[in-house]
Amino acid sequence: MKLHKLFCAALVAATAFALAPAQAREYKPEYKLSIVVGTTFPWGQGAVIWSDLVRERTNGRINIKVYPGTSLVQGDQTREFTAIRQGVIDMAVGSTINWSPQVKQLNLFSLPFLMPDYAAIDALVQGEVGKELFKVIEKAGVVPLAWGENGYRQLSNSRRVISKPEDMKGMKLRVVGSPLYIDTFTALGANPTQMSWADAQPALASGAVDGQENPLSIYTGAKLYDVAQKYLTLWNYVADPLVFVVNREVWESWSEEDRKIVREAALEAAKKEIAIARKGVTPEDPSLLKEIESHGVTITTLNEDQHKAFVEATKPVYEKWKPRVGNELVDLAEKSIAARNK
Repeated sequence: MKLHKLFCAALVAATAFALAPAQAREYKPEYKLSIVVGTTFPWGQGAVIWSDLVRERTNGRINIKVYPGTSLVQGDQTREFTAIRQGVIDMAVGSTINWSPQVKQLNLFSLPFLMPDYAAIDALVQGEVGKELFKVIEKAGVVPLAWGENGYRQLSNSRRVISKPEDMKGMKLRVVGSPLYIDTFTALGANPTQMSWADAQPALASGAVDGQENPLSIYTGAKLYDVAQKYLTLWNYVADPLVFVVNREVWESWSEEDRKIVREAALEAAKKEIAIARKGVTPEDPSLLKEIESHGVTITTLNEDQHKAFVEATKPVYEKWKPRVGNELVDLAEKSIAARNK
């Protein structure tokens, strides 16, 4: 009888624990969310929207603080993914470029001239390719929830108009920490210089480097036209999708109800972030381009023949990197783009 009572008491306790509200779980007082840029950029705005939605919908159970400028990894953006896996960072809205050294398949988006338009980007991240890449990221120990967007990376410099590969000869250009970018710019005759974004801005201001490549939202947000970046080439050579992620142990520490809230908030924030990132830079809405021109910037848009010259110059790089990314994944991407709704 005594044993029976003990068993019943244990059963009640176990049931009570299983049904315990989320508030009773071991939640951190603060969850650290990492981003590379500041919160005024579309990328940063997406992170803030996500954190605000989660805090509001969990009644403060999940309190997220955004840490801009990769401050959690001393400014080294290529270390961010490893820090998330290790639990140094709880959450992030991260760049596929910055995480590509640890997840080689993410180099897909950096294959030169793979994605000709926004419909191509959407066909990849919202289709089978996006699902496959989420599986890869999850296998690497991080929980991916939604795709955002940093945008097409355009080329700016302080020296001259660039409309053909020969114009880039000998030009010292800042690139991100990816071997694929070194290969691409070397193939175009430039002198690529790898440095973090934190180091890039003073280097541009001092003239230590001639130019850089980044989405227009970064170009305008950082006011690069004020550091002699007066020549801008729109060439859409690569785009940079973002990924909303959570450290696996943190994810598993939350209740199922809260996981659902965090996932839905990520999807909502990502959708809003993409809309912000594309504002003013599409053929339908070129308002940001007009603003850039008002600062005395010369904007060059490649015509079809000029575009082909850049594609041809970088074709060996594309072929070299295709097997490194994964032939099957690249083939799937090419088919998805060919079948897209333009």
